[in-house]
Amino acid sequence: MTLTKEKLIRRLAEATDKPLPLCADILDRVLIEMKECLQAGQDVLISGFGKFMVVEKQPRKGRNPQTNTPIELGPRKVVTFKPSTKLRDYMNDE
Repeated sequence: MTLTKEKLIRRLAEATDKPLPLCADILDRVLIEMKECLQAGQDVLISGFGKFMVVEKQPRKGRNPQTNTPIELGPRKVVTFKPSTKLRDYMNDE
């Protein structure tokens, strides 16, 4: 089962006895802050959970799968996640 944004808001509301709209606003603000930091090239570290990082990919050669012609794929930025030791231990029941 996938934890969606809506389910996360509902769980947060149930756990805190706060109204759904307030929980939705708080989660939206947290996500906006994370996106802005990542867009600025900063890492987002959530202690006990993990670290979101922006990695710059170099240009590379690819191919069009329909025509099999080679193409040049430009540089790009991707977000990666590295789980904390605590999260890894929790996932492995340690």
